[in-house]
Amino acid sequence: MSLPTTYKQMISTVSENGKLTMKLRDRDMPVPESDEIVVRIEATPINPSDHGVMFGWTNMAKASSEGSGADTVLTAPVSPQGMAVMKARVGQDLIVGNEGAGTVVAAGDSDYAQSLMGKTVAVMGGGMYAQYRCLPAAMVMPLLSDCTAKDGASSFVNPLTALSFLETMRLEDHTAIVHTAAASNLGQMLNKICQADGVDLVNIVRRQEQVDILKGLGAKYIVNSSSDTFMKDLTDAIHETGATLGFDATGGGDLASTILSAMEAAAARTPGAYSIYGSIKHKQVYLYGGLDVSPTVLTRGYGMAWGVGGWLLPNFLAKVGMEVGMKLRTRVAKELKTTFASHYTDEISLSEALDADIVAKYNAKATGSKFLICPQKDL
Repeated sequence: MSLPTTYKQMISTVSENGKLTMKLRDRDMPVPESDEIVVRIEATPINPSDHGVMFGWTNMAKASSEGSGADTVLTAPVSPQGMAVMKARVGQDLIVGNEGAGTVVAAGDSDYAQSLMGKTVAVMGGGMYAQYRCLPAAMVMPLLSDCTAKDGASSFVNPLTALSFLETMRLEDHTAIVHTAAASNLGQMLNKICQADGVDLVNIVRRQEQVDILKGLGAKYIVNSSSDTFMKDLTDAIHETGATLGFDATGGGDLASTILSAMEAAAARTPGAYSIYGSIKHKQVYLYGGLDVSPTVLTRGYGMAWGVGGWLLPNFLAKVGMEVGMKLRTRVAKELKTTFASHYTDEISLSEALDADIVAKYNAKATGSKFLICPQKDL
């Protein structure tokens, strides 16, 4: 098939005068090297992890857009505080979109690259909010024959994150997990994995409808942070499961501290597990998201055996190595339509993803709402 000479790709730029600009830019169609392929991107999700590159520390409540179709431009003001945080990216045209899927339409002359021609593959590597993407053939995951690009669009970030939570648990000698924002797409996948692998999971949500979602999936331990009995319910669940590892998607506020306090209170119920320095078992909470952008508040009252840190999927995969990474990818490919199935509420084009009204909807990060960009859709 003949390919166009240029294609559209979304970029995000912060200028020195304190303005964020997002638009589509023409790129020359790449010619793949020997071990590279060109993928026609047909589906790419908007994940919360994409928002950091797209918007950074920008006041998106004041975002506006002008133009139409491929000429749509989104702008938003950046506060002085935001400019200080994003100093390193000022003036840079950043490509956005962590993952996606599509059809291999060109390939280098290596045997493996050629073997992928015409196949539907899932890809990760940044810059997926584009009509085409050139990348090393070794970085893609061929999909099973009954899977479409939409099936495979979210094959990496959420599935590998959920699987890597369990790998982290095992590597650090924990036996159960606490997870926040637990009714999200990722949270639902994590529930399915934990049930299949026999791992106890304590789910923290904010609303009754989220409780109902997880009950429908067979989740056993669900606690509602808006309940008057939240702390007691959380402590009871942690005591019953023995969870000493938490993954917090909110990042800001005092939720991480609350989880550690509940872990300490649960440990105090166990004879012989306590000392004058608090519980002897290490308690760890990792912040892996930023749904709450306020400062992280720690009210120390959980002994001396505890930790709070950041957790990032690429860093973890680099740490555990290629063999573990391939094991996780293989499981994702096999269970793409079951355990790791993603559901989208909205499908939009690249230009629609720059419309201020639509941006306000997907930037709200509402549970149950997930947007899919279809780059081949008319601009």
